[in-house]
Amino acid sequence: MLIEKQDYYFNKEGKMVLTQLYHLKRGYCCKNKCIHCPWNYGQSDEIKVINR
Repeated sequence: MLIEKQDYYFNKEGKMVLTQLYHLKRGYCCKNKCIHCPWNYGQSDEIKVINR
């Protein structure tokens, strides 16, 4: 069961966004270039600052 604001939140467009914590609990990368990917798949080499 997903917990809002812990595992996901809704962005300004109303779309569900999965958090870094959710991805870590899942335990693997889905290779969909998720914005909060803890494995940085598809992200630039720059360090990301994640606002929670």
